Order: sequence, then structure tokens, then C-alpha cells
Amino acid sequence: MRSPFPGMDPYLESHWGDVHARLIMYTSDWLQERLPGDLRARVEERVVIAPPGEAARAIVPDVRVVERPRRAIEGGGGAAVAVAEPEVEAEVGPEEDEPLVLILDDERTVGFIEVVEAGTRDRIVTVIEVLSPANKRPGRDQDKYLQKREELARGRINAVEIDLLRAGDRILAAPRELLPDRYRTPYQVCVQRAARPLAVEVYRAPLRRRLPRVRIPLRETDPDVRLDLQAIVDLTYKNGGYDDIDYKVEPDPPLGPDDAKWADGLLRERQRR
Repeated sequence: MRSPFPGMDPYLESHWGDVHARLIMYTSDWLQERLPGDLRARVEERVVIAPPGEAARAIVPDVRVVERPRRAIEGGGGAAVAVAEPEVEAEVGPEEDEPLVLILDDERTVGFIEVVEAGTRDRIVTVIEVLSPANKRPGRDQDKYLQKREELARGRINAVEIDLLRAGDRILAAPRELLPDRYRTPYQVCVQRAARPLAVEVYRAPLRRRLPRVRIPLRETDPDVRLDLQAIVDLTYKNGGYDDIDYKVEPDPPLGPDDAKWADGLLRERQRR
């Protein structure tokens, strides 16, 4: 069963752990079929440390496009991985002879994609980020994300940011206040090309329309790859078994008044409410 929404389904945001993992996997598959013959898409895993009850913390790119080194970037091949050190909470009993109980952080693995030249894992050409709640919440993870984006620009690396979350800060490369009203959509995609460091391509992603086909830049000698974001989200919904979503309740976070009224009519028309 397909989502009743024509574009991004706002109800998927409350299942973001699974949704994010599937978006990464299906993005890898999509790119793999369309990349030049000397590039490969690989799904990798990294370990992150997550305090109990909080989102996982890490700053590695979700999607990286790399090739054999022709121009070295500062620090060698690939972006550096930063993983938060585990923190320890202590609970002490009321009596001196009570034992100390240590509550350790939760260790998790998070998927990302490397697209590399066959047989190599070297110079990064393009980074594609699918934003997570940790990126959009003020604090250490957001600071590191913004720092990483600056490092990509200094390294002349293409950057693509995909934001399919309404909650949190809007931290994309295109400042919201500089955009025309019609581009201030709930979801958004930004592309920065290494060849045009002062330009940002902004893709609209309204709630009521199909998600865009995004031009993914590679090397200057390569044609762009068209990433059909809607097809990837549709596959995530289908293979994730999200036809069990209860559309009779409001999504989390809730929609604004106008969008909520529109969504109510849509869901009733499609017999999901």
C-alpha cells in the first residue's frame, strides 16, 4: 500500500530511526545503478554512543561520493569520523554500604553510504546528508555538522542536504530569510557545487506535492545523477510496512492549521480517517 500523501508523509517522522536507515540503503541502490562505471556505492556502518533516552550522536556523512586521489584534500582521504565518548551516570544508594550502580550509554550502529571508485576509498567528490534530529537540535552534534559543512566547502567538495524533518532548527546552507515565500516549504533540499562555491541550489518540497528529483553533482566531467527522492520515500513506506500507521491521530510534530485541514480532507477522501 502507498502512503496517502502525494509527497513526504509527515507520519513517517515519528519512525525516523527505521526511515533514515531505509533512505540511506535505497539511496545507495539508486545511485549504484546510475553512477559512472568507475564509481561504486557502498553501505557502511559506524558506531555511535547514545545516552539513554536521547538520539544517537555521530557526524560522519550519511552519503559520500569518492574517487581515486587526483587532488589531495587536507587531512588525507575521507572525512574524519568523530564519535562521542561514552558518559557514565552514577546512582548511589542512601547507605554507605550500598553498591554503586553504573548506567552506561547505549552503543548503536548507524548506516551511511560511500560511493567510491572501484577498488579505492579515497578523495571525496560529493557528500549527501539526510538530516536527523540530532543535526537539527542545538548542541554538540549540530555544531559538528555545521563545522563539517564548512570543511566540505574548503575542500571543494559538492554537498547535498536533504531535510525531511519538520521539527528542529532549519540549518540548511540556504538561509530561510533569503528565500522567497514559495521556497519556504516544510521540507527542503540544498545543493552546493564545488565549481560554484557562492551558489546554493534550493529544491522546494511542499507537503502537498511530489518530492523533487534532485540533481546530484559528481566530478566536473560527469553528468549529474537524478535522485528521485519521491521514489525512495515511496519504497521506504512500502518495504517498511507503514500501512499500519494510525492516520486517525495527528502526526508528531503536529501540522499547522492550514495543512492539518488539508490533510484531514485528504485522509478522509482516501478512507484513512
